Amino acid sequence: MVDATTPNRGLAAESPTLSPSRARVRSTIAAVIAPPEELRELRIFHKAMADVNRLRIVRRLVDGDATVAELTAHVGLSQPLVSWHIGRLRAAGVVETRRNGRETVCRLRGEAFAEFAARERAILGYAT
Repeated sequence: MVDATTPNRGLAAESPTLSPSRARVRSTIAAVIAPPEELRELRIFHKAMADVNRLRIVRRLVDGDATVAELTAHVGLSQPLVSWHIGRLRAAGVVETRRNGRETVCRLRGEAFAEFAARERAILGYAT
């Protein structure tokens, strides 16, 4: 422990210098290089659809519009968590919401899947 009477004897010299591993350097470089915006769009959609709870919400919305309260009862999660998942689905363009008084009604954008598939093929250069 250093107190006011102890002289500073180069505290920096006491701690060993660590050099980053090759993996750390590669991950840092990869984080600095920004992926193209179009690839980020694909990533947002894929991440939204990669969660089981969001898939359960989508599967419920296939049957028709539902309020957040109905989705909460169906999925068995808390209301704030369901709202958070709905936000991720909205960001991906899969779900639309509208207010009906105090309730939020969610609607599945069925056309979003076809739109996304076409966009993904175009971005990746996959011929149809």
